[in-house]
Amino acid sequence: MDLNTSSSNTTQQSVHITEDAILTAVKTLEDTPVKNINWASCEDFTVDLGREQIEEYISTWEFHDNWLHWCDYMAKEELEFSVCHHYRVRWSTPTARKPMPRATACMYFFIEVSKIKPKNSPVKVVYVLEGNRYVHRPGKSRFQEKWLKDIIESKIILMDKIDF
Repeated sequence: MDLNTSSSNTTQQSVHITEDAILTAVKTLEDTPVKNINWASCEDFTVDLGREQIEEYISTWEFHDNWLHWCDYMAKEELEFSVCHHYRVRWSTPTARKPMPRATACMYFFIEVSKIKPKNSPVKVVYVLEGNRYVHRPGKSRFQEKWLKDIIESKIILMDKIDF
């Protein structure tokens, strides 16, 4: 048996298996809807309802039980055609050995209440992760716990490099 032929067959089989795995993963993601909630209408929106709805939306995500988070209202921004409400959600993973986490990860939610759309229109909601520019939209982006881990790991690496 020729070694080149055997190697070529192995390579072809590997490519076929890899392509099947990728297609199956993509199909699974396409078949699994991204969870969302029914956001408040512009006329019903309040700062407290916004915080409650962010918590409700976060409850649809899948993440390990050791993650804790807290949502704070930060600011109200008057724009020409809307009012934008800013919230911050801080994440950490305290443990019995380290109840004070070395670092936290933040997400920033922006709830936009239109001044010109019909009052029964839902508010517009987007969120970004600290240190990232990508704008996530509820119902479009699937939350990944890895995002939080990466932010915290980056901060810990940076702190370890700085001498105080």
